[in-house]
Amino acid sequence: MKRWKTGLAALILAGGALALSGCAAGNTGVPDKIQVESADSKVISVTAREQVKVEPDMAQVIYSVYSQASDAQTCQTQNNTDLEKVLALLKQEGVSDTSVQTSSYGLDPIYDWENGKTISGYEMTTRVTVSDIPLTDVGELLSQSVDAGINSIDSVTYLSSRYDEAYQEALAAAVEAARIKAQAMAEAGGCKLGALVKLDEYADSQEARYNTRFSTAKEEAAMDMAAGAMAVMPGQLEIEAFITAEFAIE
Repeated sequence: MKRWKTGLAALILAGGALALSGCAAGNTGVPDKIQVESADSKVISVTAREQVKVEPDMAQVIYSVYSQASDAQTCQTQNNTDLEKVLALLKQEGVSDTSVQTSSYGLDPIYDWENGKTISGYEMTTRVTVSDIPLTDVGELLSQSVDAGINSIDSVTYLSSRYDEAYQEALAAAVEAARIKAQAMAEAGGCKLGALVKLDEYADSQEARYNTRFSTAKEEAAMDMAAGAMAVMPGQLEIEAFITAEFAIE
């Protein structure tokens, strides 16, 4: 009898062991392996965006010379004549040839849709981009260009020669702002902020420019500028840096 009880106890213990083994291997929610991540992988991630304002000191102007005539040859000739007047004015004002670019041109028929899509004439537009204009010369140059044959000023773009320097200042300010934000988050979470471990800059194809746009007929522009040079109010340029940063948690 004693031997039988001993065997029964051994069998029960073995069965219990098998049951425990089955729970561990079964779908009990207990992982086979428990992985503990290294503290070095714990970080605080923040973003920061900062701006630096600078005053522009140069400009880029895009002109348009528009011509219209009953036939294509006359239209093209008139457009070329007006364009040559503008180029001569720019040269007279000391604008370098390398700063003048014919950015686009096109000759198109004018259709009379009321009479079965017949061609009633032709129109031609030539755009000229003039860069590196000193800010002090912009107003007078715009006024004189209208008299020289320009009948549309498409855009005036203000730029700064201090762009690179100002952008670096904005980057430095953004990094410092990110550090301050991360420090506040670490203190709030009861952690100690460690070293900067990752830093990314996000470029958004921005340029150091502040745009103001003109689009007017020659007669309207001449009337507005009859009292003198066109008023130029460039304001300030906002140069922005945007970053993300990761700081280790000690």
